Amino acid sequence: MISYRALYVWRRNFTVYSTYYKASLVGNIGEPLLYLFAMGFGLGGYITEMNGVSYIDFIAPGLLVTSAMHSATFECTFGSFTRLTGQRTFDSILATPVSLPDLVFGEITWGMTKSVISGTVMLIIMALFGIYKPSVGIVAILPLVALTGYVFASAALCCTALSPSYEFFHYYFVLFIAPMFFLSGVFFPLDRFPATVQWLSLGLPATYCVSLVRYFFHGANSAPIAPALIFLLTLGAALTWLSIRLMKKRLVV
Repeated sequence: MISYRALYVWRRNFTVYSTYYKASLVGNIGEPLLYLFAMGFGLGGYITEMNGVSYIDFIAPGLLVTSAMHSATFECTFGSFTRLTGQRTFDSILATPVSLPDLVFGEITWGMTKSVISGTVMLIIMALFGIYKPSVGIVAILPLVALTGYVFASAALCCTALSPSYEFFHYYFVLFIAPMFFLSGVFFPLDRFPATVQWLSLGLPATYCVSLVRYFFHGANSAPIAPALIFLLTLGAALTWLSIRLMKKRLVV
């Protein structure tokens, strides 16, 4: 059972993060911002419109999602693995009244928090450059960014529980995260891809995250809101359960 003690794990990670947050933010939002301005203004000079909006407006919601995705993924792979093996922080935490489900859920919610921080900073920068015009849609956008972070933090922690070394994460990033970045409708509409790729994209959680955020970002009319939300919530719950099981095998002899 997950209890309130998961908050202690979250608070421990937040306290540590407060000592290096500036460097972390550069790493989490630097690449998405580079893509935003390089692709938006560079390629956008040749592609004047995409699905009824300017190209930079089209890719902005997708890059907001990828910022959240990368923040949660890096935190719950490299960050969690360091706490698991190098620092042995997990062993120390489990020596307290914190249970293993509390530990895992605390790690996941911390990864989700990192995604919200990155997403908020991205939105502020977009607003300053006139790419995003603040509206009531932000009430839905930030929770969707949090949901994105939750799903990818849970998935990343499953990978961490199975990983024998840092090098193992190359499989995860190349085979799972990289296709998510390019095949989830971030840069081009999915209907421009071959039918096989379109079917493949339907199994990628980032596809649903991008679709939902794009809907509330500038009112696209093609987002299947209810099915996408159900898919992401169900996937997040399943991955949380799986990460607890896998981490139990890793930590409990």
